[in-house]
Amino acid sequence: MRTSWKNQQGVMMIEALVGILIFSFGILAMMGLQAVSIKNTVEARYRTEASFIANEIIGTMWSECGGATCTLSSYDTTSGGTNAKRDAWETEVANRLPGIVVGGANSPTIVVAGNVVTVTVFWRIPGSDATTRNFRTIAQINAS
Repeated sequence: MRTSWKNQQGVMMIEALVGILIFSFGILAMMGLQAVSIKNTVEARYRTEASFIANEIIGTMWSECGGATCTLSSYDTTSGGTNAKRDAWETEVANRLPGIVVGGANSPTIVVAGNVVTVTVFWRIPGSDATTRNFRTIAQINAS
């Protein structure tokens, strides 16, 4: 009996170490899930902000085209013209979304083709990879 007791010395320590190892892996997995959850929440926040900003300028265009005169082409960023509301909107985009430089590669764009307006908003999530994300929406705006 005494020889079997000596053969099992240290087994409890090994069981405790294995238990601590399993517990540690569980905690690390939970921390990883929390980090991924926070990253996805930040991405969703910027996507929502970009959607709101794009729809905001489309709403401005709709309200301006409610009258007899509709100047949608003045909102086009590719035409090189000036429009105070569009310029203010571009500045607002740069202030609300990270990684935007008005007039730069990630500048928001508005393309007007007849009565079809395409608004594209870009952003980069701070602290993550250098991937540029975008939100694009297309609306048809008819003058009354």
